Amino acid sequence: MNVVTLIGNLATEVELKDVDEERQVANFLLAVDRPGKDEADFVRISTWNKQAETCARYLTKGKRVAVDGRLRSSSWEDSDGNKRNAIEVVANRVQFLSPPPGKEGSAADVPFETAAAS
Repeated sequence: MNVVTLIGNLATEVELKDVDEERQVANFLLAVDRPGKDEADFVRISTWNKQAETCARYLTKGKRVAVDGRLRSSSWEDSDGNKRNAIEVVANRVQFLSPPPGKEGSAADVPFETAAAS
């Protein structure tokens, strides 16, 4: 079973790209703390379509989110001929945990999460 759940803070701004006339993808890095250590793992997250638009509109670097999704691996050859590999999380759901701008309430007061990926 390929299921991933992560909670962390955005380490980059969300980058939104049009794949074609009907599809969009958003990418960002998520910093996930390692328990008991003063370190973090940085995980590339991708979201698609309506969820991508929503993330690009409302999320900024430093915002806290929960991500549910699946792992996807890819490999390619770089311009120097070296084989490269990467693993990313394709998000099925991104839940916003930081309060909206101007709200001092707790994260539990945030009434919305993004639409599920289609």
